[in-house]
Amino acid sequence: MKPLILLDTASLYYRAFHSLPESLLAKDGTPINAVRGLLDRIARLHQDRSPRAIVACWDTEWRPQWRVDLIPTYKSHRLAEIQEDPDDEVSAIPDLLAEQIPIIAEVLEALGIPVIGDENHEADDIIGTYANTESGPIEIVTGDRDLFQLIDDTRGVSVLYTSTGEMNQYQELQVLEKYGVRASQYVDFSILRGDASDGLPGVKGVGEKTAAKLIQTFGTLREVINAAQSLHPEIKPRIANSITDSQDYLAAAAKVVPVVRNLALDPVSKIRLEAAPQKVLHDLGEELNISALMQRLIQILEIR
Repeated sequence: MKPLILLDTASLYYRAFHSLPESLLAKDGTPINAVRGLLDRIARLHQDRSPRAIVACWDTEWRPQWRVDLIPTYKSHRLAEIQEDPDDEVSAIPDLLAEQIPIIAEVLEALGIPVIGDENHEADDIIGTYANTESGPIEIVTGDRDLFQLIDDTRGVSVLYTSTGEMNQYQELQVLEKYGVRASQYVDFSILRGDASDGLPGVKGVGEKTAAKLIQTFGTLREVINAAQSLHPEIKPRIANSITDSQDYLAAAAKVVPVVRNLALDPVSKIRLEAAPQKVLHDLGEELNISALMQRLIQILEIR
């Protein structure tokens, strides 16, 4: 069966923006390096994976307040303080990328690729919901290892991981080989280890190897906490004390790190879009100085 492809769209256009030169411009001088890089990725995905559908999952809110209320440092490194008012903060999205984001949404929808977001949630939560409610196979395209938590061989859910620039498919075996824990344990492992890229401090003194060993030994975060509180001999006293001292963080992270899997989203079968006419797409490609890429997409996506 052909896979459903779920794009972690922001992850992909960020990588494209930082990988391609800013000298790539539309006719009006607008930078389009992120636009071009994302569309090229989609073209290659469609050629290589022959999906039954592609959904562009969208960060309607990339730093939801409910997650920030639980862990104030959540993604805080991605914010830039306004010097004139140290209490005011703005998104650290580079200006040259920010002006491309509406263009990306416009082009995707013109190509018939639905752009789906949800108020107060991240693209991860859109992906989590569709990975939980749609039939497999499902392939999640992302550079974010948080989404390893969704991998499920039984349901045919895998991750096409793009962090290295290449695209490597992760199933349960690959997660186990790389981290020493099962995909179903990845959330608990990540909470203990922490993740600087998401502003998660982790437990002091617990790095990747120690976190993996704790999860391997006790199975779940809850059992690790119980073992630490009872001073289990398998846990060094220093680590046990650190875990016990981190109770507030651990309780909050257990709500922040798991992606939401039950948003009220329309099924993929009901969000399919009709692509714009070829003339409209050709005009858009010419306007953005991506005529050859647009023609390639028209052919690959079989737009009539």
